[in-house]
Amino acid sequence: MYLNCHSFFSLRYGTLSEVQLLDLAVDHKLDTIALTDINSTSAGLNFVRKAKEKKVKPVLGVDFRNRIEQCYVCLAKNNEGYLELNNFLAQHLHNKTNFPETAPSFKNAFTIYAFERALELDKTHFSENEFIGIGIHDLNKLRFSQYSTYHDKLVLLLPVSFNSKRDFNAHRLLRAIDLNCLLSKLPKEAQALPDELMFDPKKIENLFEEFPQILLNTQALLKQCSIDFKFAKERQNQNLKTVFGSEQKDYKHLLALCEKGLKERYDEITPKIRERLERELTLIKKKDFVSFFLINWKIIEYARSQDYFYVGRGSGANSIVAYLLRITDVDPIELDLYFERFLNEYRSSPPDFDIDFSTWDREDVTAYIFREFGKNNQVALLGSYVTFKHSGAVRELGKVFGLPKTEIDKLSSGQFNVSDLDSIAQLILKYAAYFHKKPNYLSIHAGGILISDRPIHYFSATHLPPKDFPTVQFDMHIAEDVGLCKFDILGQRGLGKIKDAVSIIKKNQPEAQLLDIRNPKPFFKDPKINAMIARAECIGCFYVESPAMRMLLKKLAVSDYQTLVAASSIIRPGVAKSGMMREYILRHRNPERRKEAHPVLWNIMTDTYGIMVYQEDVIKVAHHYAKLTLDEADVLRRGMSGKFRSRAEFQYVQDKFRSNCIANGEPEEVVNEIWRQIESFAGYAFAKGHSASYAVESYQSLYLKCYFPLEYMVATLNNGGGFYKAEFYVHEAKMHGATIEPPCINKSQIETTIYDKTIYLGFQHLEGLEKKTMLNIINNRVHAKYTSYDDFIQRVPVSLEQQELLIRIGALRSLGKDKRSLLWEAHYKENTIPENELQQSFFKISLHDFTLPKFHISQYEDAFDYMELLGFSLFNPFFLMKESPHKYILARELPEYIDQQVKVAGYLVTCKNTKTAKGLRMNFGTFLDFEGAWLDTVLFPEVAQRSAIYARGLYHIEAKVTTEFDFITLEVSKIKRLPYITDPRFATSPSDTKTHSLKTGS
Repeated sequence: MYLNCHSFFSLRYGTLSEVQLLDLAVDHKLDTIALTDINSTSAGLNFVRKAKEKKVKPVLGVDFRNRIEQCYVCLAKNNEGYLELNNFLAQHLHNKTNFPETAPSFKNAFTIYAFERALELDKTHFSENEFIGIGIHDLNKLRFSQYSTYHDKLVLLLPVSFNSKRDFNAHRLLRAIDLNCLLSKLPKEAQALPDELMFDPKKIENLFEEFPQILLNTQALLKQCSIDFKFAKERQNQNLKTVFGSEQKDYKHLLALCEKGLKERYDEITPKIRERLERELTLIKKKDFVSFFLINWKIIEYARSQDYFYVGRGSGANSIVAYLLRITDVDPIELDLYFERFLNEYRSSPPDFDIDFSTWDREDVTAYIFREFGKNNQVALLGSYVTFKHSGAVRELGKVFGLPKTEIDKLSSGQFNVSDLDSIAQLILKYAAYFHKKPNYLSIHAGGILISDRPIHYFSATHLPPKDFPTVQFDMHIAEDVGLCKFDILGQRGLGKIKDAVSIIKKNQPEAQLLDIRNPKPFFKDPKINAMIARAECIGCFYVESPAMRMLLKKLAVSDYQTLVAASSIIRPGVAKSGMMREYILRHRNPERRKEAHPVLWNIMTDTYGIMVYQEDVIKVAHHYAKLTLDEADVLRRGMSGKFRSRAEFQYVQDKFRSNCIANGEPEEVVNEIWRQIESFAGYAFAKGHSASYAVESYQSLYLKCYFPLEYMVATLNNGGGFYKAEFYVHEAKMHGATIEPPCINKSQIETTIYDKTIYLGFQHLEGLEKKTMLNIINNRVHAKYTSYDDFIQRVPVSLEQQELLIRIGALRSLGKDKRSLLWEAHYKENTIPENELQQSFFKISLHDFTLPKFHISQYEDAFDYMELLGFSLFNPFFLMKESPHKYILARELPEYIDQQVKVAGYLVTCKNTKTAKGLRMNFGTFLDFEGAWLDTVLFPEVAQRSAIYARGLYHIEAKVTTEFDFITLEVSKIKRLPYITDPRFATSPSDTKTHSLKTGS
C-alpha cells in the first residue's frame, strides 16, 4: 500500500529510521512496504535484513529528486531492477547532473509519476512499467482530469516521512539546516506536507472508496516486486571469487606462492612450520577465502614494485600464509600466534587485513586497486555516516532560530542553568537531543575498500566524494552482514617517516651501511636498540613515544621484541582499566608472583603469565575455561570489539559463560572476576598479531633513531611529527648533536633539510609564509644563490609583508646584513618591486645603496621572533626565564630525593586531562628540565582543582619524588607559571632584562 517511504537516510528530510518504518508497518498490519529514500540507498540492505526478522515483505526503490523537486519514484521488481536503479542514481550523483524529466525505460523496475508531475509534463503515454501516483490531495482533481480513464495506471502514492507532530517539526528544522536559512524563512515548497504519515489501512480504503481500482493496482504492483539478500549466517561470500580465472587456478597459485615464501622466510622448514601451513591452507580453502589472500598479495606486490613501505597488521598477522605472502612481516611461528583468532571453522564473519601505507603512497595504491579490480564496476570505497552530535546540533539549530553567536556558544558549551533559559533555547536543546546520533551526511570509511564479485551497484548506489573514488552508501557493519569483506588500505605518518628517513640517510650519508628496513629480525636482537628501549629513549618512534608508553617501557624494563609486543597491547585501555596492566608488570618483574595465576589461565596463557592481554586470550579463555564452542567464543570476540554488544546472541554467550563455569565447579567470585576482565576489553583489546605488527614498525623506527637520529628527526618533522609538537623533535635533534638553523633563502626547502649535522628548518614552519612565496624562492635560485638583498628582490616577486616574515626569522642572514638594516631597506625600496609578478625584467634596476648605522640585535630579540613566527624558540626554553634556573633540582638528580619534596623548573611538553573513577579531574604533565631531560608529573584532583596546567611555558613545580618499578614521577603539590623576561622588542628602555646566564643546552 505504501510505495514512497522515507527513512532518515533521506538526509535532512526524513526523521524515522528504517527499523521504525518497519515497526509502523507491523503496527498497521501491513504485509509489504517499500523504502524509497530520496537519492539514497543507504538504508536499503538493512531494511531488507530487518524486514525478514519482522515478517514484512520489503520492496526497495528510489525517490529521484532534483533538489526538493520530485521527478519520479521507482521501485525495483527484483535484484536486477535494484541494480538498474543504482546505476542510474550513481551516474547522476557522480556527474552532479539533474535527473531527466522522464525516467529511462527500466527493464526490471517500475516508475511512478506523481499526479501533479504527470500533468505538468503533459504525459499521455505510459509504458507497461510506468504508473501515475495518486495522493489524498489528488482525488478531487483526478475526477476531472484526463487520467480518470487511465484505470490500470493509477496507484497510491502516499509519502511517509514522519510519525508525529514532533517529527514534522524536526523535518522542518532539518530542511532549514539543509538550506542554511532561518526557520521563519523556510519556503513552503522546500518542505513536506504535514500529512506524510502512515495512516490506518481502513482510513485509506475509506478515502479511496470511489477508486477501488487504485488500491488493487497498488497491491498488484507490490506483489510483482521481490528483493532478496542473504545476511549473517545465511550470507554468501560476495567478494571477488577468483583472481586468476578459476578457483582451481587460484589455489594452485596460492600454493606456489607459499612454497616460494617458505624458502625466503625460513632458513629451516621444520615439521611444525609445515603442519601450520597445511592447517591454514585447508581452512582458507574450505572457508572460500583463497581469492581474499591473493587480492591482498597483489596489492602488496604492487606496493613493493613501487618501493612503498607498508605494514600489514590486524588479526591477519596471526597467519603464516599472510607472512609467506609478505602481507605481514610478523612470524606467527616465532610468536606462537593463534590462527583461529583470524579465521576458524566456526567464524561467521569474514576476516580482514589492515594494511598501512604512508599517506602519500596510499592514494596511488587505492588507484591501483580500482584499475586492477574495478574494470566491471566492482570496486568502491566503503561509506560511513556522520551523525549529529549534541554540540553540533545545538549550533545548527541556533542558527536556524537566529540566535546570536554568543548565545549559541553558551548553549553549545553546556555552561548554563536550564531554569535560566528562555523557551527558544529550551526548544533548541530539546531538538538537539532528538537529532543526536541521527545521520547528518555521508562520508568515507577511514580505509575500507570493497571488491565485489558482482557490480557494486548490485548492493548500493555510489556517490563521488572529493577523493574521486566511487563510494557505497552503507557502512562496514552492513557490508559484513551481506558478505562483503572490506580491504583496509590505511594511511599512516609513521611509515612516511621511515621511508623519508631512508631517503635522507642515503643522501646525507651516502657511505653509511644501512640495513634492509623490510627485514626487522636483526633489529630484535640489536643490544643498542634494546638498551635504548629499556631507557625509554624513544621520542619520535612509532607507538612507543607517548608519556604513558615511556612509563610502561621503563616499568617493564622492555629489552626484547616479545616484551614489546606485550607492551603494545598492555597499554590499551582495556588491560589498564581491568587492573591487569599492573598485575602483568608485577608478574613480569617477580617470577614468584606468577604462582598466583589461576592454573587454567596459566596453562592457556603462559607467555603472558596467565593474564589476558590479547583478544585471542579471551577466545582461549572462553573455549578452554568456560567450555564455549569456538563459534560461541567468536561471538564473544565480536562483542568485545564493540560491534554487536547489544545483540541477543552476545547476551546468550555471556549467560552461557557464567553458567558453564559454575557448572564446572568454578567459584562464583573467580568467574565474576574473569568476566570483569573480559568486559574491560570491549573495543580496546588488540589481537597479538596486531600488537606484533606495531612492534615490528616500532623496531624499524627505533633502528633509524638509534643509528641515524638526525636524519630520522628530519623525516619526523617532514611527516607532521607524531605524539608531540614539532618543537620537541627539534629539541630531540639538538640533544643528539644537531645544529638547528632557522629557514634560509639560500639553503632551505619547503621541508626541513639536513647537511651533515646542520638542520635547516623548512619554510613550511614559518607561520604566515605563503606557498607561492616558498616556491618562488626555491625556483629562482635553481641556477644561482642570492648574493644581495637587491639581487633577491629583483629575482623573487615577494610582497613587503612576506619579506618582513623572512627578514625577522633571519632567512636573509646569508646576505651579510642584520635584521634592522634589511627591514629599513625593504620598506624604503618597496616601490621598486614590480606590480605585475609575471612581468619579465630585461634589465637589472640600479638601486641606490645606503649607508646605515650598525644595529645591535640581541639573541633575546631573536628568541622572541622565533617564538612568534615558528611557535617555539631555537634557544634553550629557559633562555628567556626571568629568574635563574640553576637553583632548581634537575631530572638526573631526582633519584637522590626519593620520597622527599623538591622544587623543579619545567618547560611544558604536553598535558593529559583525565578523570578518576569518581569523576574528579586530574592531570598528567610532561616537562623538560633545564638540561633537556624529561620530567613526568601527576596532579591529583585536590591539586588539579586549584593549580591547573593551562598553557605552554615555564613552570615552578613543588612535588614529592616517587618511584614505582624504577619509574620516577613527581606528585605535584604546587605549580605555577614562571615569567619570561621583558620582550626587548617592545622595551621602552634598555633596562636589565636578564639576570643570569645559561651554559647548558642553549
